[in-house]
Amino acid sequence: MLIITDGDADRLGIGDEKGEFINQLRVYALLAYYLLEVRGERGDIVKTLSTTTMLNKLGKIYGVKVHETGVGFKYVAPKMLETNALIGGEESGGYAFRGNVPERDGILAGLYILDLMVRTGKKPTQLLDLLFAKVGAHYYDRIDTPFTGDRKSREQMILNANPKTLGGLKVTELITVDGYQFKLEDGGWMLIRFSGTEPIMRVYCETTHEDKVKAILADGLKVAGLK
Repeated sequence: MLIITDGDADRLGIGDEKGEFINQLRVYALLAYYLLEVRGERGDIVKTLSTTTMLNKLGKIYGVKVHETGVGFKYVAPKMLETNALIGGEESGGYAFRGNVPERDGILAGLYILDLMVRTGKKPTQLLDLLFAKVGAHYYDRIDTPFTGDRKSREQMILNANPKTLGGLKVTELITVDGYQFKLEDGGWMLIRFSGTEPIMRVYCETTHEDKVKAILADGLKVAGLK
């Protein structure tokens, strides 16, 4: 198993026993499962809208509230303090925990993953099987693409697109809390966001259909006018 942090150790990456990367959304769901199921703790969950809906499903199973914020810990941390949340996190691999500073802590998150393995006696791939048995398998990917031209015209293009389906899945709702998130009929989503620091558009998706990830992203690029 691999435990990986960035230079200041505020973000966590995980590799399984085969050396395969486990994406951040799955790690967040594993951390929430660990606190709720293995340790038996209860408390609200704070997630950015670019983070997994597995958390919403865990919230329903364990009877805890899930709060969704814009992307970034500048939104996550205040909501954690407001709600005395058990855990907060974002898609970039940053996770924070009640009883600690309400800021990303890659070292503590890594220790919690190790403790999850010790307490259950399971390898990372087996932990994912355990998680998916609770909430179903979820698949995620993201594309970052440079763009040219005016941002406002791009935003209007996205709104005008008004897609009825993405990757063959029906669009059920559009959320504009931070970017443009299209909710899908399977409980998944496709999100288009502009970088705040460079001329890049990010297209993300999560779905319960592994075979639809590429198609959803391809349709997302079309909605964003990038393909």
